[in-house]
Amino acid sequence: MAGQGFVYGIAAAITCAIQLTGYAVAYSLKTETFYDILGGVNYLALALWSAVAGSIDAPLNWVDDPRKILVTILFICSRGWLLIFLAWRAHERKGDSRFDEVLGKGGGQPQPFRFFVFWMAQAFWVFLISLPMLFVNSSQVNKPGFSAYDIAFAILFCAGVLIEILADIQKALWVKRGRKGDFCTDGVWAVSRHPNYFGEIFQWWCLFAFSYSSSSNNGYADPLWWVGILSPLFTMQILLTMEPTGLCNAEGKNLKRYYDKCPERYSKYRENTSILIPIICYKYVPMFLKRTIFFDFEKYEYKPKSDGSVKNE
Repeated sequence: MAGQGFVYGIAAAITCAIQLTGYAVAYSLKTETFYDILGGVNYLALALWSAVAGSIDAPLNWVDDPRKILVTILFICSRGWLLIFLAWRAHERKGDSRFDEVLGKGGGQPQPFRFFVFWMAQAFWVFLISLPMLFVNSSQVNKPGFSAYDIAFAILFCAGVLIEILADIQKALWVKRGRKGDFCTDGVWAVSRHPNYFGEIFQWWCLFAFSYSSSSNNGYADPLWWVGILSPLFTMQILLTMEPTGLCNAEGKNLKRYYDKCPERYSKYRENTSILIPIICYKYVPMFLKRTIFFDFEKYEYKPKSDGSVKNE
C-alpha cells in the first residue's frame, strides 16, 4: 500500500538522487549553468511521482480525482514557469557569479564541499516547497467537489503565480530595453519593490491552505498537514533572511548603486513603494506596520559607512 509516508519517502529519495547526480556532473564540468534548471526539473519529477503513487489503493484514481488534478496542474504551472525562466536567465547570463568562488573561477582553489552544500540545500528547498502538493496527491480522502474555501485559495494561488510571472517578464523586458530609469518601476514593480518574491511566498501560503481539505483529520488535528506549513515558512526564510539571495542580496548595502546614481528618485520610490506586499499609498502606512506586517525591516536599509547626504528614512 502506497501510504503517505511511502510517497513522501520516495519523493525525498528522488530529490536527493537528482541533486547528487547534478552535483557530480556539474563539478566535473566546473559549471553551474544547469543548477537552477535542474531544480525546476526536480519539482516536476515530484509532481509526476506523487500523482502516480498517490493513486495506488486510493478511493479514486488520479484522473478521477479533481482535487489532485487541480493541485498538480497548479503546481506544474508554477514550477514550469520557474524552469522556463531560469533556463532563459542561465542562457542570458552565461553563468552565475554566486558560484565563481566555490568553483575556483577567479583563480582560487575549488571548494567541492561548499559546492555540494549548494546542491543539497536546493534538494532541501525543493522537497519542502513541494510538501502541500505531496500531501494532496498522497491523500486517501475522497472529496470529489470543491468548497468555496477550496476555490478561493486555488484562485489566490493562481494570483500569486501570475504576479511572479508578470514581475519576471516586466523586469526582463526592462533590462532588455537598457535599464531605463536606473531601477525598474514598470507594471507590478510600481506597487512592490520585489513583487517576484511576494508572488513566490504568497502562492505557497495559498497551496498550504488549499491542502487543508485533503486531511482525514479535520486539518488542524492532522500533523502531516501541519508539516506542510514548512513550505511557505522555509520560502520566507530563504527570501527574507538568507544571503546571497532574496531581500538580503537585493537590499541593504547593495542599494549603494541607486544612492550613488539617483539618490533623490530612489529615496522617493522607496518611500512610496512597499518592499514586498503590493499596495498603493504605501507612504501613508505607519512605520510600525512597515516594520512588522509589511516586512520592511531596518536591516534592509542602506547605511553608508561614512557620513553623507543620503539618509533613507
